Amino acid sequence: MTMTGRSMTSLERVLTTLGHHEPDRVPFFLLATMHGAKEVGITIKEYFSRAENVVEGQVRMRAKYRHDCIYAFFYAPLEVEAWGGEVIYAENGPPNSGEPFIRRAADIAKLEPPDVRGSRCLHKVMAAIEMLKQRVNDAPIIGVVMSPFSVPVMQMGFEKYLDVMYDQPELFDRLMRINEEFCVQWANAQLQAGATAICYFDPVSSPTIVPRELYLRTGFQVAKRTLARIKGPTATHLASGRSLPILPDIAETGTAVVGVSAEEDLAELKRACRGKLTILGNLNGVEMRTWSPAQAESIVKAAISKAGRGGGFILSDNHGEIPWQVPEEILLAISEAVHKWGNYPLER
Repeated sequence: MTMTGRSMTSLERVLTTLGHHEPDRVPFFLLATMHGAKEVGITIKEYFSRAENVVEGQVRMRAKYRHDCIYAFFYAPLEVEAWGGEVIYAENGPPNSGEPFIRRAADIAKLEPPDVRGSRCLHKVMAAIEMLKQRVNDAPIIGVVMSPFSVPVMQMGFEKYLDVMYDQPELFDRLMRINEEFCVQWANAQLQAGATAICYFDPVSSPTIVPRELYLRTGFQVAKRTLARIKGPTATHLASGRSLPILPDIAETGTAVVGVSAEEDLAELKRACRGKLTILGNLNGVEMRTWSPAQAESIVKAAISKAGRGGGFILSDNHGEIPWQVPEEILLAISEAVHKWGNYPLER
């Protein structure tokens, strides 16, 4: 509760913690996508085939789990699909990208970005955001883009991309510029449709994948250029990758939030981010599949104790997508724990 005795809306709660002040409760983002199919009672493939399905799934999940955002993310290879790439569906997991559509590095010279407004798969997401905006006015709606620096892993495969990154600087620069144009257009289209903020997924920038020295010459420069052109607030998510060695650099890109790894200590991350970045994380989504409700409560309580004081913390998973195999009872237990232990002032 606030000093006036009124509970905040989700949007107020998030904005307060982004300002590094304590709201009424620690904000909680349940970044669930596929679980919406369970709510609607259809397959994952059918669920993502229509904007209306995703809208209904997101609204139902927020009512059930009492979390503080609407997540307009469909699936990671959506952007590859917009470029003409293949999407492979699974019955019990997220859709994945198929054969890379950039077969040879030389193909980059002829590559042109797709038209965001003319793409059927992207139009579904924009339609979903527009409908969600009509139905939800008390919580942030989070749009998603893949960073220009990270999306080439799906466009051409990891090995070929690393070869271009290290050995073919002219092609690398051209690929980044093309991807930046698409990313900016796609982000701004989602904001125009009604998204409150954009999550910028950038796992390749993590020190888990590339050394900081290389990041400063590549992903860091790309992020600074790209985020500066996105016409709304952004959060950078490293999708389970470590962040601590580059947190000051991430802050310099102009982003407001950083998604952090379960492999890093929240207390140490909070000290490094204090007053500069809001932390999003860091529950282990893979381990979450085998938690008991009591474990979920204990882990949530510990996370809040480490990072909750002073604002600047949003409890969430560490990857940006809850695995299909995480049971409903655990998601409910996480929610119950946040509402039990996350009220300010926090216990000492």
